[in-house]
Amino acid sequence: MLSALSQPARLAAAAVPPAHLLAGTSGPSPLWYATRATGVMALVLLTATVALGIAGVSRLSSPRWPRVITAGLHRNLSLLVAAFVVVHVLTTVLDTYVSISLAALVVPFVSSYRPVWLSLGTIAFDLILAIVITSLFRARLPYRAWRAVHMLAYVSWPVALWHGLGTGTDSRLPWLLALDALCVLVAAGALLWRLQLMSPGPSRTVAMSAAVAVPAATIIFVILGPAQAGWAAQ
Repeated sequence: MLSALSQPARLAAAAVPPAHLLAGTSGPSPLWYATRATGVMALVLLTATVALGIAGVSRLSSPRWPRVITAGLHRNLSLLVAAFVVVHVLTTVLDTYVSISLAALVVPFVSSYRPVWLSLGTIAFDLILAIVITSLFRARLPYRAWRAVHMLAYVSWPVALWHGLGTGTDSRLPWLLALDALCVLVAAGALLWRLQLMSPGPSRTVAMSAAVAVPAATIIFVILGPAQAGWAAQ
C-alpha cells in the first residue's frame, strides 16, 4: 500500500496511527488500540511471570507469602500472559491496514510487513505457546523435557521486549519507554538477586552474562533505533 506513495507521503503516513489511513475513519480504530494495549499488558505480565519464576527457582517464601501462593500466582499470571498474547495476535490479524497471513503468526520471516520486528513477535508467541501446551500436559511429560521447554520463558521475554520496541509506532512515547525500562530493571534485578544464591559454575556464568548483556543490548538498540526520529517510517 505504502509503496505506491511518494517518499514524503510514505514518511507522513507511517508517522501516524495506521487507522488514520482507513477509508471512512477519523481516528484510530478500536483494533489499533487493542493491539497496542494487549501487547503492553502481555509484556508487563510476562515480566512479572519471569521474575516470579526466578523467585520460585530460588525457593522464595515467607510467612505472608508461602511458596504455594507464589507458585499459584506464577501459574495464573502465565495463563494471563497467554490470553493477552492471543488477543494481541488476533487483533493484529483483524486490523486491515496491512495484510498479515495466518502463517506469519507461527512462522517467522514470512511476512513482508516489518519482517524482522514482526518475526520477533512470532518467535515469542511460539515460545509462549510451547510453554503453555507442555504445562497443560506436564503430568505426562518427563520432568527434564518439561523443564527444558519451560526455560524458554526466559528467552521469550527479551524477544517480546525487542518486538514491541522495534515494531511499535509509539515506541518513542516517554511513558512507554519508562515502562519498558521498568520491565528491564525488574527482570535484571530478579536475575541478579538469583545470582547471589547460585554456586560458581557454567550456569552462574551464563546467568551473569545475560543479566548484563540483555539490558546493555536493549539500551543500545533503543538509542540507535526506536529513539531516532523517523524510526517507524523506515
